Amino acid sequence: MSKNQTKAVVKAKKEPSGMWQLLFAMGITIFGLLILLILVKLKKAPERVEKENPAPLVEVTTLNIRDIQMIVSGYGTVTPKVQVEIVPQVSGKVVSVNPQFKAGGFIPAGSPLLEIDPRDYELAVQQAQAIVAEALVKLDLEKAEAQVAKQEWDQINPNTEPTSPLVLRQPQIRQAQAKLESAKAQLAAANLSLERTKLSLPIDVRIISEKIDLGQYVIAGQSLGTAYGLESVEIELPLEDKELAWFDVPDGQNLSSKPVEAEIKANFAGAEQSWTGYVKRTTGQVDKTSRLISVVIEVPEPFDTSGGRNALLPGMFVEVFIKGKELKNAAAVPRNAIRNSNEVWLVNDGRLHIQLLEIARADKDFAYAASGVDDGAVIVLSSLDMATEGMKVRVQAKIPAQNKQFIENENHPAGQETE
Repeated sequence: MSKNQTKAVVKAKKEPSGMWQLLFAMGITIFGLLILLILVKLKKAPERVEKENPAPLVEVTTLNIRDIQMIVSGYGTVTPKVQVEIVPQVSGKVVSVNPQFKAGGFIPAGSPLLEIDPRDYELAVQQAQAIVAEALVKLDLEKAEAQVAKQEWDQINPNTEPTSPLVLRQPQIRQAQAKLESAKAQLAAANLSLERTKLSLPIDVRIISEKIDLGQYVIAGQSLGTAYGLESVEIELPLEDKELAWFDVPDGQNLSSKPVEAEIKANFAGAEQSWTGYVKRTTGQVDKTSRLISVVIEVPEPFDTSGGRNALLPGMFVEVFIKGKELKNAAAVPRNAIRNSNEVWLVNDGRLHIQLLEIARADKDFAYAASGVDDGAVIVLSSLDMATEGMKVRVQAKIPAQNKQFIENENHPAGQETE
Protein backbone atom coordinates (compact mmCIF):
# COMPACT_ATOMS: atom_id res chain seq x y z
CA MET A 1 0.00 0.00 0.00
CA SER A 2 1.39 3.30 -0.95
CA LYS A 3 1.75 6.35 1.31
CA ASN A 4 -1.13 8.21 -0.38
CA GLN A 5 -3.49 5.37 0.19
CA THR A 6 -2.49 5.19 3.84
CA LYS A 7 -3.28 8.97 4.39
CA ALA A 8 -6.70 8.51 2.78
CA VAL A 9 -7.61 5.66 5.14
CA VAL A 10 -6.54 7.76 8.20
CA LYS A 11 -8.55 10.77 7.01
CA ALA A 12 -11.61 8.61 6.50
CA LYS A 13 -11.35 7.37 10.08
CA LYS A 14 -11.10 10.99 11.57
CA GLU A 15 -14.11 12.53 9.77
CA PRO A 16 -16.87 10.72 11.82
CA SER A 17 -15.33 11.88 15.16
CA GLY A 18 -15.45 15.70 14.23
CA MET A 19 -19.04 15.44 13.11
CA TRP A 20 -20.10 14.05 16.51
CA GLN A 21 -18.41 16.95 18.30
CA LEU A 22 -20.34 19.49 16.24
CA LEU A 23 -23.64 17.73 16.84
CA PHE A 24 -22.92 17.58 20.58
CA ALA A 25 -22.23 21.36 20.76
CA MET A 26 -25.41 22.17 18.88
CA GLY A 27 -27.40 19.95 21.24
CA ILE A 28 -25.99 21.73 24.33
CA THR A 29 -26.89 25.12 22.85
CA ILE A 30 -30.45 24.08 22.00
CA PHE A 31 -30.91 22.58 25.46
CA GLY A 32 -29.74 25.84 27.10
CA LEU A 33 -32.14 27.90 25.02
CA LEU A 34 -35.03 25.60 25.97
CA ILE A 35 -34.18 25.99 29.69
CA LEU A 36 -33.97 29.83 29.35
CA LEU A 37 -37.32 29.95 27.51
CA ILE A 38 -38.94 27.84 30.23
CA LEU A 39 -37.57 30.16 32.98
CA VAL A 40 -38.82 33.27 31.18
CA LYS A 41 -42.27 31.79 30.77
CA LEU A 42 -42.45 30.75 34.40
CA LYS A 43 -41.19 34.15 35.83
CA LYS A 44 -43.95 36.34 37.37
CA ALA A 45 -44.27 39.97 36.18
CA PRO A 46 -43.51 42.61 38.93
CA GLU A 47 -46.53 44.19 40.51
CA ARG A 48 -47.29 47.68 39.18
CA VAL A 49 -47.51 50.33 41.94
CA GLU A 50 -48.96 53.68 40.90
CA LYS A 51 -47.03 56.66 42.36
CA GLU A 52 -49.18 59.44 43.81
CA ASN A 53 -48.15 63.00 42.78
CA PRO A 54 -47.69 65.22 45.89
CA ALA A 55 -49.46 68.58 46.16
CA PRO A 56 -47.25 71.58 45.20
CA LEU A 57 -45.28 73.22 48.00
CA VAL A 58 -46.01 76.97 48.35
CA GLU A 59 -44.69 79.82 50.48
CA VAL A 60 -47.36 81.88 52.21
CA THR A 61 -47.81 84.99 54.34
CA THR A 62 -50.57 86.24 56.62
CA LEU A 63 -52.37 89.53 55.99
CA ASN A 64 -53.43 91.94 58.72
CA ILE A 65 -56.31 94.40 58.33
CA ARG A 66 -55.53 97.81 59.85
CA ASP A 67 -55.24 101.54 59.15
CA ILE A 68 -52.23 102.15 56.89
CA GLN A 69 -50.58 105.51 56.33
CA MET A 70 -49.78 105.96 52.66
CA ILE A 71 -46.20 106.87 51.80
CA VAL A 72 -45.74 108.54 48.41
CA SER A 73 -42.15 108.24 47.26
CA GLY A 74 -40.02 109.37 44.36
CA TYR A 75 -36.65 110.78 43.35
CA GLY A 76 -35.50 114.34 42.74
CA THR A 77 -32.53 116.70 42.66
CA VAL A 78 -31.78 119.30 45.31
CA THR A 79 -31.81 122.92 44.09
CA PRO A 80 -31.31 126.22 45.99
CA LYS A 81 -34.49 128.02 46.98
CA VAL A 82 -32.73 131.38 46.49
CA GLN A 83 -29.98 131.82 43.90
CA VAL A 84 -28.63 135.26 43.09
CA GLU A 85 -26.35 136.81 40.51
CA ILE A 86 -23.81 139.14 42.16
CA VAL A 87 -23.89 142.39 40.18
CA PRO A 88 -22.49 145.82 41.23
CA GLN A 89 -24.70 148.92 40.91
CA VAL A 90 -21.77 151.34 40.53
CA SER A 91 -18.59 151.30 38.49
CA GLY A 92 -14.99 151.55 39.68
CA LYS A 93 -11.82 149.73 40.62
CA VAL A 94 -12.06 146.91 43.16
CA VAL A 95 -9.92 147.81 46.20
CA SER A 96 -11.03 145.02 48.58
CA VAL A 97 -12.37 141.46 48.21
CA ASN A 98 -13.77 139.23 50.99
CA PRO A 99 -11.47 136.19 51.44
CA GLN A 100 -14.61 133.98 51.37
CA PHE A 101 -15.68 135.37 48.00
CA LYS A 102 -14.67 132.21 46.15
CA ALA A 103 -16.39 129.00 45.11
CA GLY A 104 -17.64 127.22 48.24
CA GLY A 105 -17.15 130.17 50.59
CA PHE A 106 -19.73 131.14 53.22
CA ILE A 107 -20.56 134.83 53.66
CA PRO A 108 -22.96 136.06 56.38
CA ALA A 109 -25.78 138.48 55.61
CA GLY A 110 -24.59 142.12 55.42
CA SER A 111 -20.89 141.27 55.20
CA PRO A 112 -19.12 143.08 52.31
CA LEU A 113 -18.32 140.85 49.36
CA LEU A 114 -16.05 143.45 47.80
CA GLU A 115 -15.41 147.22 47.89
CA ILE A 116 -15.09 149.57 44.95
CA ASP A 117 -12.82 152.63 45.20
CA PRO A 118 -15.10 155.12 47.01
CA ARG A 119 -13.15 158.36 46.43
CA ASP A 120 -15.06 159.51 43.35
CA TYR A 121 -18.32 158.91 45.16
CA GLU A 122 -17.14 160.73 48.30
CA LEU A 123 -16.38 163.78 46.16
CA ALA A 124 -19.83 163.52 44.60
CA VAL A 125 -21.34 163.57 48.08
CA GLN A 126 -19.37 166.69 49.02
CA GLN A 127 -20.48 168.41 45.85
CA ALA A 128 -24.10 167.51 46.50
CA GLN A 129 -23.79 168.84 50.05
CA ALA A 130 -22.52 172.17 48.69
CA ILE A 131 -25.46 172.42 46.30
CA VAL A 132 -27.87 171.75 49.16
CA ALA A 133 -26.22 174.48 51.24
CA GLU A 134 -26.42 176.94 48.33
CA ALA A 135 -30.09 176.13 47.75
CA LEU A 136 -30.82 176.59 51.44
CA VAL A 137 -29.18 180.04 51.43
CA LYS A 138 -31.17 180.99 48.33
CA LEU A 139 -34.40 179.96 50.08
CA ASP A 140 -33.53 181.97 53.17
CA LEU A 141 -32.82 185.08 51.05
CA GLU A 142 -36.13 184.75 49.23
CA LYS A 143 -37.97 184.42 52.51
CA ALA A 144 -36.20 187.53 53.90
CA GLU A 145 -37.00 189.54 50.78
CA ALA A 146 -40.62 188.41 51.00
CA GLN A 147 -40.79 189.70 54.57
CA VAL A 148 -39.37 193.12 53.54
CA ALA A 149 -41.87 193.26 50.68
CA LYS A 150 -44.71 192.58 53.11
CA GLN A 151 -43.63 195.41 55.38
CA GLU A 152 -43.40 197.87 52.50
CA TRP A 153 -46.89 196.87 51.24
CA ASP A 154 -48.39 197.39 54.69
CA GLN A 155 -46.86 200.88 54.94
CA ILE A 156 -48.12 201.95 51.52
CA ASN A 157 -51.46 200.05 51.53
CA PRO A 158 -52.52 199.59 55.13
CA ASN A 159 -55.30 197.09 55.89
CA THR A 160 -55.34 195.68 52.34
CA GLU A 161 -54.08 192.42 50.83
CA PRO A 162 -51.76 192.33 47.82
CA THR A 163 -53.56 191.71 44.53
CA SER A 164 -50.68 189.55 43.13
CA PRO A 165 -48.56 186.85 44.77
CA LEU A 166 -45.54 188.38 43.09
CA VAL A 167 -45.77 191.30 45.53
CA LEU A 168 -44.81 189.03 48.43
CA ARG A 169 -42.38 186.95 46.23
CA GLN A 170 -44.30 183.73 46.78
CA PRO A 171 -43.32 182.22 43.37
CA GLN A 172 -39.67 182.95 44.08
CA ILE A 173 -39.94 181.23 47.46
CA ARG A 174 -41.53 178.14 45.89
CA GLN A 175 -38.83 178.07 43.23
CA ALA A 176 -36.09 178.24 45.86
CA GLN A 177 -37.86 175.53 47.85
CA ALA A 178 -37.99 173.26 44.77
CA LYS A 179 -34.27 173.80 44.11
CA LEU A 180 -33.53 172.89 47.70
CA GLU A 181 -35.53 169.64 47.39
CA SER A 182 -33.73 168.79 44.16
CA ALA A 183 -30.37 169.40 45.80
CA LYS A 184 -31.33 167.15 48.72
CA ALA A 185 -32.34 164.40 46.27
CA GLN A 186 -28.98 164.69 44.54
CA LEU A 187 -27.26 164.41 47.91
CA ALA A 188 -29.29 161.30 48.76
CA ALA A 189 -28.36 159.75 45.39
CA ALA A 190 -24.69 160.54 45.96
CA ASN A 191 -24.81 158.95 49.42
CA LEU A 192 -26.58 155.88 47.99
CA SER A 193 -23.90 155.47 45.30
CA LEU A 194 -21.25 155.79 47.99
CA GLU A 195 -22.96 153.04 50.03
CA ARG A 196 -23.06 150.84 46.96
CA THR A 197 -19.30 150.85 46.66
CA LYS A 198 -19.48 148.15 49.36
CA LEU A 199 -21.28 145.21 47.77
CA SER A 200 -23.16 142.87 50.16
CA LEU A 201 -26.21 140.57 50.26
CA PRO A 202 -29.11 140.62 52.76
CA ILE A 203 -29.01 136.83 53.36
CA ASP A 204 -26.43 134.24 54.38
CA VAL A 205 -25.01 132.77 51.18
CA ARG A 206 -22.59 130.24 49.82
CA ILE A 207 -20.63 131.22 46.74
CA ILE A 208 -21.09 129.04 43.66
CA SER A 209 -18.72 130.89 41.33
CA GLU A 210 -16.77 134.17 41.19
CA LYS A 211 -15.20 136.24 38.40
CA ILE A 212 -13.37 139.06 40.18
CA ASP A 213 -9.82 139.97 41.19
CA LEU A 214 -8.36 142.71 43.35
CA GLY A 215 -7.64 145.82 41.26
CA GLN A 216 -10.05 144.86 38.49
CA TYR A 217 -12.24 147.61 37.09
CA VAL A 218 -15.91 146.69 37.11
CA ILE A 219 -18.90 148.40 35.61
CA ALA A 220 -22.47 148.62 36.84
CA GLY A 221 -24.50 145.58 35.75
CA GLN A 222 -21.47 143.32 35.23
CA SER A 223 -21.87 139.78 36.66
CA LEU A 224 -19.19 139.06 39.24
CA GLY A 225 -20.36 135.66 40.48
CA THR A 226 -23.25 133.51 41.70
CA ALA A 227 -24.37 132.52 45.19
CA TYR A 228 -27.27 130.69 46.82
CA GLY A 229 -29.06 131.23 50.12
CA LEU A 230 -28.45 128.95 53.09
CA GLU A 231 -31.88 129.20 54.71
CA SER A 232 -33.49 126.37 52.75
CA VAL A 233 -33.31 124.22 49.61
CA GLU A 234 -36.00 122.73 47.39
CA ILE A 235 -36.59 119.41 45.64
CA GLU A 236 -38.91 118.96 42.67
CA LEU A 237 -40.48 115.51 42.93
CA PRO A 238 -42.14 114.25 39.68
CA LEU A 239 -45.29 112.24 40.46
CA GLU A 240 -48.28 110.80 38.66
CA ASP A 241 -51.30 113.04 39.16
CA LYS A 242 -53.23 110.21 40.91
CA GLU A 243 -50.66 110.28 43.74
CA LEU A 244 -51.74 113.83 44.67
CA ALA A 245 -54.96 112.38 46.09
CA TRP A 246 -53.02 110.87 49.00
CA PHE A 247 -51.69 114.09 50.56
CA ASP A 248 -52.65 117.77 50.80
CA VAL A 249 -50.76 120.20 48.58
CA PRO A 250 -50.90 123.93 49.52
CA ASP A 251 -51.91 125.95 46.46
CA GLY A 252 -52.21 129.45 47.90
CA GLN A 253 -55.98 129.19 48.20
CA ASN A 254 -56.63 125.94 50.06
CA LEU A 255 -53.80 125.96 52.58
CA SER A 256 -53.41 122.87 54.72
CA SER A 257 -53.71 123.52 58.44
CA LYS A 258 -50.79 121.21 59.12
CA PRO A 259 -47.76 121.05 56.81
CA VAL A 260 -47.32 117.69 55.10
CA GLU A 261 -44.03 116.22 56.24
CA ALA A 262 -41.57 114.44 53.98
CA GLU A 263 -38.41 112.48 54.69
CA ILE A 264 -35.43 112.95 52.41
CA LYS A 265 -32.77 110.25 52.14
CA ALA A 266 -29.48 110.13 50.28
CA ASN A 267 -26.27 108.13 50.33
CA PHE A 268 -23.49 110.65 50.85
CA ALA A 269 -19.94 110.44 52.20
CA GLY A 270 -20.25 106.67 52.51
CA ALA A 271 -23.36 106.64 54.69
CA GLU A 272 -27.10 107.09 54.41
CA GLN A 273 -28.23 110.54 55.55
CA SER A 274 -31.75 111.82 56.21
CA TRP A 275 -33.40 115.24 56.46
CA THR A 276 -36.92 116.49 57.15
CA GLY A 277 -38.80 118.61 54.62
CA TYR A 278 -42.32 119.85 53.91
CA VAL A 279 -44.61 119.87 50.89
CA LYS A 280 -44.96 123.50 49.74
CA ARG A 281 -46.60 123.56 46.31
CA THR A 282 -46.69 122.08 42.82
CA THR A 283 -44.97 123.57 39.82
CA GLY A 284 -48.42 124.31 38.40
CA GLN A 285 -48.02 122.43 35.14
CA VAL A 286 -47.86 118.90 33.76
CA ASP A 287 -44.73 117.89 31.87
CA LYS A 288 -45.61 117.50 28.19
CA THR A 289 -43.27 114.55 27.69
CA SER A 290 -43.59 112.46 30.84
CA ARG A 291 -47.14 113.60 31.77
CA LEU A 292 -45.96 113.93 35.38
CA ILE A 293 -46.53 116.85 37.74
CA SER A 294 -43.78 117.99 40.09
CA VAL A 295 -44.35 118.62 43.79
CA VAL A 296 -41.93 121.03 45.48
CA ILE A 297 -40.47 119.90 48.81
CA GLU A 298 -38.74 122.54 50.94
CA VAL A 299 -36.02 121.50 53.41
CA PRO A 300 -35.19 124.12 56.06
CA GLU A 301 -31.69 124.50 57.49
CA PRO A 302 -30.05 122.10 55.03
CA PHE A 303 -26.56 123.05 56.24
CA ASP A 304 -27.20 122.16 59.88
CA THR A 305 -24.54 119.51 60.57
CA SER A 306 -25.41 118.87 64.21
CA GLY A 307 -25.57 115.22 65.22
CA GLY A 308 -22.90 114.22 62.72
CA ARG A 309 -25.18 114.77 59.74
CA ASN A 310 -23.77 116.12 56.47
CA ALA A 311 -25.16 119.16 54.69
CA LEU A 312 -27.84 118.68 52.03
CA LEU A 313 -26.04 120.18 49.05
CA PRO A 314 -27.59 121.46 45.82
CA GLY A 315 -27.19 118.94 43.03
CA MET A 316 -27.58 115.86 45.26
CA PHE A 317 -29.89 113.13 43.95
CA VAL A 318 -32.22 112.10 46.77
CA GLU A 319 -35.21 109.87 47.50
CA VAL A 320 -38.26 111.53 49.04
CA PHE A 321 -40.95 109.87 51.17
CA ILE A 322 -44.11 111.96 51.69
CA LYS A 323 -46.24 110.96 54.66
CA GLY A 324 -49.75 110.93 53.22
CA LYS A 325 -53.26 110.09 54.34
CA GLU A 326 -54.43 106.92 56.06
CA LEU A 327 -56.25 104.13 54.26
CA LYS A 328 -58.77 102.72 56.74
CA ASN A 329 -59.21 98.96 57.29
CA ALA A 330 -56.86 97.90 54.53
CA ALA A 331 -54.31 95.15 53.90
CA ALA A 332 -50.84 95.59 52.47
CA VAL A 333 -50.39 92.79 49.94
CA PRO A 334 -46.86 92.10 48.63
CA ARG A 335 -46.67 92.86 44.92
CA ASN A 336 -45.35 89.37 44.10
CA ALA A 337 -48.58 87.88 45.55
CA ILE A 338 -50.83 89.81 43.12
CA ARG A 339 -52.08 87.76 40.14
CA ASN A 340 -53.77 89.21 37.06
CA SER A 341 -53.54 92.74 38.49
CA ASN A 342 -56.23 92.25 41.18
CA GLU A 343 -56.25 88.60 42.37
CA VAL A 344 -54.58 86.67 45.18
CA TRP A 345 -54.41 82.95 45.95
CA LEU A 346 -55.77 82.15 49.41
CA VAL A 347 -54.94 78.94 51.28
CA ASN A 348 -57.64 77.44 53.49
CA ASP A 349 -57.47 73.88 54.89
CA GLY A 350 -54.79 72.93 52.40
CA ARG A 351 -56.84 74.11 49.43
CA LEU A 352 -56.10 77.01 47.08
CA HIS A 353 -58.80 79.57 46.38
CA ILE A 354 -58.69 82.48 43.90
CA GLN A 355 -59.88 85.78 45.44
CA LEU A 356 -60.54 89.16 43.77
CA LEU A 357 -59.32 92.33 45.53
CA GLU A 358 -60.36 95.98 45.47
CA ILE A 359 -56.98 97.69 45.22
CA ALA A 360 -57.00 101.34 46.30
CA ARG A 361 -53.33 102.07 45.57
CA ALA A 362 -50.10 100.31 44.71
CA ASP A 363 -46.43 101.20 45.00
CA LYS A 364 -43.25 99.36 44.11
CA ASP A 365 -43.51 96.97 47.09
CA PHE A 366 -47.18 96.61 48.02
CA ALA A 367 -50.71 96.76 46.70
CA TYR A 368 -53.13 98.16 49.27
CA ALA A 369 -56.45 96.31 49.26
CA ALA A 370 -59.47 98.17 50.61
CA SER A 371 -61.58 95.00 50.51
CA GLY A 372 -61.52 91.37 49.34
CA VAL A 373 -59.60 89.69 52.17
CA ASP A 374 -60.24 89.16 55.87
CA ASP A 375 -57.89 89.76 58.75
CA GLY A 376 -55.53 86.81 59.11
CA ALA A 377 -56.01 85.59 55.54
CA VAL A 378 -53.19 83.36 54.30
CA ILE A 379 -52.03 84.13 50.76
CA VAL A 380 -49.58 82.41 48.42
CA LEU A 381 -46.31 84.15 47.52
CA SER A 382 -44.88 81.38 45.32
CA SER A 383 -45.44 81.08 41.59
CA LEU A 384 -47.25 78.05 40.19
CA ASP A 385 -47.31 76.77 36.62
CA MET A 386 -51.01 76.14 36.98
CA ALA A 387 -53.47 77.18 39.68
CA THR A 388 -57.07 76.01 39.84
CA GLU A 389 -59.81 76.67 42.33
CA GLY A 390 -59.76 74.11 45.14
CA MET A 391 -56.46 72.43 44.23
CA LYS A 392 -54.45 70.90 47.07
CA VAL A 393 -51.29 72.68 48.21
CA ARG A 394 -48.70 72.19 50.92
CA VAL A 395 -47.57 75.14 53.02
CA GLN A 396 -43.82 75.56 53.31
CA ALA A 397 -43.61 78.22 56.01
CA LYS A 398 -45.54 81.20 57.23
CA ILE A 399 -43.92 84.62 57.14
CA PRO A 400 -44.85 86.72 60.20
CA ALA A 401 -47.96 88.82 59.72
CA GLN A 402 -45.95 92.01 60.32
CA ASN A 403 -44.36 92.63 56.93
CA LYS A 404 -40.68 93.40 56.97
CA GLN A 405 -41.35 96.55 54.96
CA PHE A 406 -43.41 97.94 57.82
CA ILE A 407 -40.89 96.88 60.46
CA GLU A 408 -38.18 98.89 58.68
CA ASN A 409 -40.50 101.77 57.88
CA GLU A 410 -38.34 104.43 59.48
CA ASN A 411 -35.40 103.49 57.27
CA HIS A 412 -37.14 102.73 53.96
CA PRO A 413 -40.82 103.64 54.29
CA ALA A 414 -43.22 102.40 51.66
CA GLY A 415 -46.27 102.22 53.92
CA GLN A 416 -46.76 102.94 57.59
CA GLU A 417 -49.14 101.26 59.98
CA THR A 418 -51.01 103.04 62.72
CA GLU A 419 -52.18 101.17 65.73
